[in-house]
Amino acid sequence: MVRTVRVTRKTFIEDRQGRTFSDVLDDPEQPFDDILAFFNDGERQRRMEEAEIHHDRPALSGVIRELESQPNIDRFLETKHPRLTKRLRQAVGVVVRLIMEQRGWRKTGKKGSLGVRAAVAKGNRTPGAYHNTGGLAFWFLRAERYELIDGMPFRHVRDRSESADRLKQQASR
Repeated sequence: MVRTVRVTRKTFIEDRQGRTFSDVLDDPEQPFDDILAFFNDGERQRRMEEAEIHHDRPALSGVIRELESQPNIDRFLETKHPRLTKRLRQAVGVVVRLIMEQRGWRKTGKKGSLGVRAAVAKGNRTPGAYHNTGGLAFWFLRAERYELIDGMPFRHVRDRSESADRLKQQASR
């Protein structure tokens, strides 16, 4: 059984990428402590892993609906300037990476979809304008994909399909 990973303000700011988000940590209006409290939960961390293993989706997809339903987080994303909300959403990605890496995962370098963005007029900086009209998430568009360092237990459907197609081609020769 994998232990629950705990990310603190200290571990976040000591991370090479986390330190670039000191503005998020230093802004008392940002619900960063709510983000940390949310992700420092073993059950949620397990669901993030299951999203990757069993659903072939980004780790964040396993908890995104619950995250966005947190009142302080939702209120912030709905009412603040898009630049501020983008910084918080990016900081969430760092928190997820810290957890996944400590649980034996690594980034794949690929992003997975969490939602379909609403059409927003160029230059629109209205709070709440940058949300989704479809998908799993209302505020988050995409998230990093992860793979187990020791290898994934299941093959991707695309890989299995390509193998099946190759076998059919070989059999028809």
